[in-house]
Parts: sequence; C-alpha cells; structure tokens
Amino acid sequence: MRRNVSVRLVPALLLLICLFGCGGGEPGPQESASRTPGGAGTEVARKESETAQGAKESGTSGKPAYQAPEFADSAFHAELAEGNESVKIDLSSVSLGYIGLSAKSDSRVKLQVTKDGEKYNYDVPSDGTPIIFPLQSGNGNYDFFVGEQVAGGKYAPIYTTDIDVTLKDEFQPFLRPSAYVDYAADSKCVLKAAELAGEAEDDLGVVEAVFEYICDTVTYDDEKAAYLQGKSGYLPVLDDTLESGKGICFDYAALAAGMLRSQGIPTKMVFGNVSPNNVYHAWNMFYTDKTGWVTVKYEVKAGEWNRLDLTFSANGADANFIGDGSNYADVYYY
Repeated sequence: MRRNVSVRLVPALLLLICLFGCGGGEPGPQESASRTPGGAGTEVARKESETAQGAKESGTSGKPAYQAPEFADSAFHAELAEGNESVKIDLSSVSLGYIGLSAKSDSRVKLQVTKDGEKYNYDVPSDGTPIIFPLQSGNGNYDFFVGEQVAGGKYAPIYTTDIDVTLKDEFQPFLRPSAYVDYAADSKCVLKAAELAGEAEDDLGVVEAVFEYICDTVTYDDEKAAYLQGKSGYLPVLDDTLESGKGICFDYAALAAGMLRSQGIPTKMVFGNVSPNNVYHAWNMFYTDKTGWVTVKYEVKAGEWNRLDLTFSANGADANFIGDGSNYADVYYY
C-alpha cells in the first residue's frame, strides 16, 4: 500500500543569497492566473542522502534495481468522442484521469472545467488539433463548457456536457502527459529519465537523480521571463528545456513532472504563491513509498505529498522564501 510523503525544508543547508523576481506571462491555458511562474537565482548547498532504504537485486547482488512500470500514456480517441461539428470531446478515459478535446472555430476557444465550484480555464487550439486535459480534482461530477470568443472578450457556448468520474486511483492524473506536461515515450527527457532511473535503487533514488540532474543542467532564463511577462498561452516544451539548459520555473516544474511521471512516480505540477513577496511560482509535489531520504535541504517523511522546488534549489533562494514550506500557497494542480 502506498504512503504519502511530506517534504520539510532544512534552512541550515542553504547559502543565503539574492532572489531574482519571478517573471513571465500567463501560465499556458490557465486563464485565471495572470502571470507565468518564474524563478530565483544563485546556488544552494546540497547534502547527500542520509539513509538508503536497501538495494534491491536485479540478477546480481547489491546492484540497483528500480523497476519502472509500463509507460502511462494519454491519447485522444476520435472514434469515441461526442460533440458536434465544432467540438469533439473524448470522455472515454476519465477513469485514467484525463479527457481529450478537439475544436474548430474562427475565434479563440476556451474550455472551462468545473467541479464542486472549483474552476480551471484552458486555451484550446481552434484548428482541430486534439489536446489532453487532466481531471485533477478527484472523484465526482465534472462540468465541461467549451466556448468561442465573441465581442467584448466574452465566450459563447458551442458545447457543454458533464460526467461523473471515478478514478482508477488518485494518482492517475499525475502519471500521464497532458497539455501542461507534454511528453511521449520516445521524448529525449523520458529517455534521459529512464537512464537515470536505471542507476537507482528505488523510487526515491529516481527522484534524487532527476532532481540533481535538473539542478546541475538547467539555469534560470531571465530573458525568457522578461519576454513572457504579461503574455498568455505559453506552454513548456520539455525537450527544449532539456537541450537548451535554460528555463523559467514553469519549465523546471514541467520537466521534472514529465521525467518523474514517465518512470511511474506520481508528480503534480503546482502553481501558487510564495510569501513574503507573494511571488507567483511553479513547483512540484511527488509521492513515493519510501521515507527517510534527505537531500538538497529536503527531508522526506511519511504522511503527505512531498514539495519539490527545482527552481529555487537549482538557482538558490533567500531563506525568507524557502522557510519551512508553510509559505507556499497552492492554487492550481496539473
């Protein structure tokens, strides 16, 4: 049986240096967020893992043996979609934590997903290109509103529907590709994650390896943050971040989520605010079976989802921002 894990930041391991302001435009299709999460700059101290949970064997005693499960994909099934001439919505995979949508319009198209009063607003390609969206709010009834832009920036409905969702398990939306965390089985970031996982003893070893790899190879892109400031519709391309070695925190969080998910580790990408300056930011939360792992100022314990901030860890942050984790205010999950 899986156990949630919680992260506690260890400020004593930080090098306290300056924090650059977050920057960028709106985070992709999420209309209700007005800024793209940005990141911080400089360096953090690191601490090696204090405990190993015991190496598993893979034919040779003592050798690493993390076994990633079968790749969990997501897909749009046109033959199973319902809708009309303008909209096709595929609800055949709701138990796996996602829907597919295709829309055609001469105007801008939006999808609004509502569950228990919580609303997520997304941009949708208007040329008929299918796109995947997560069902991140758990079991229950979801309402879907697809609208096209009319005068005054308002949206007129072109298709609406709803469905009762029972997830196969709570982790499904956070194990698969979607609009915000888009990757495929042959993506370079997935192949790199598999390489790193091949040297790991367990799931926490995979998290540590991916964490260290991103911290060591990706730096914060101030120019990109400035360019995207105030703009909407940006979506990370994970392999571009991997190859360029640059990104804003949206890129950091999406890359980490894609690499970990591809190896069977449930990972959320979280948008929210970090006090004391109310910085709009993106980070990750992951879930493992193991406990007791300490690395790069994070202590993993059983009981809750673990908070993982690649941007601050890779580039550094003032302790006022890192704190004990209580200054992180989650707003959206993807």
